Amino acid sequence: MTWLFASVTLLLSQVALGQGSSFKDDMAERTRACTACHGEQGKAGPDGYYPRLAGKPAGYLYNQLKNFQEGRRHYNLMTRLVDPLSDAYLQEMANYFSNLKLPYPPAARPPERVSNQLLLEGKKLALEGDSKRNVPACSTCHGAQLTGIQPNVPGLLGLPLDYLNAQLGAWQTHQRKAAAPDCMSDVVQRLTSEDLVAVATWLSTQNVPPAALPAKQISVPLKAPWRCGSAPELSKAQP
Repeated sequence: MTWLFASVTLLLSQVALGQGSSFKDDMAERTRACTACHGEQGKAGPDGYYPRLAGKPAGYLYNQLKNFQEGRRHYNLMTRLVDPLSDAYLQEMANYFSNLKLPYPPAARPPERVSNQLLLEGKKLALEGDSKRNVPACSTCHGAQLTGIQPNVPGLLGLPLDYLNAQLGAWQTHQRKAAAPDCMSDVVQRLTSEDLVAVATWLSTQNVPPAALPAKQISVPLKAPWRCGSAPELSKAQP
């Protein structure tokens, strides 16, 4: 991983030197270490593992930067990049990417090996959940359109299948964590690996609605005993 960090640093140095006097000391320039992997303006990397940053709720982006900084998420390059940064600067970065309102590309087609039954199972979990296992629908927390809820809940649409599979699997194996109580960890522990593949596959094949934005607030709070430490707004009634 050291070589990757060094490569990113060298790349950014070359860009800055090449620009000379035209270099602008603004957030777009200062986040080039982010967009080197996450794509131009944070639109997402080309390999399916570096997710989109643009337009996500600022609270969510800030929480993830803190999770890398404090060891709840594990990726050495991210940790080394954010470790020396102050909370105020992390919030500034989060606000910058959150305010980038950019169009989404069309969703990917389902892989040929994927059956219609698997897609239907994924859709049911995403939109209805599973009452027998006390699993809430994804839309309960991530918004009716699955485009997120302000200020802390991300959208699930517009994410590649490989990234969704990797993150759900990381929660299931306790490699990824959030502030306690960790509601995502609690949810995925009630699901099988096959369930996670089904819901990730269905989500990855859904187009983001035109001009979609994170909802301003949750319409119905989570029922007890569900609580989310990183998104406390999910657990309380809204005015």
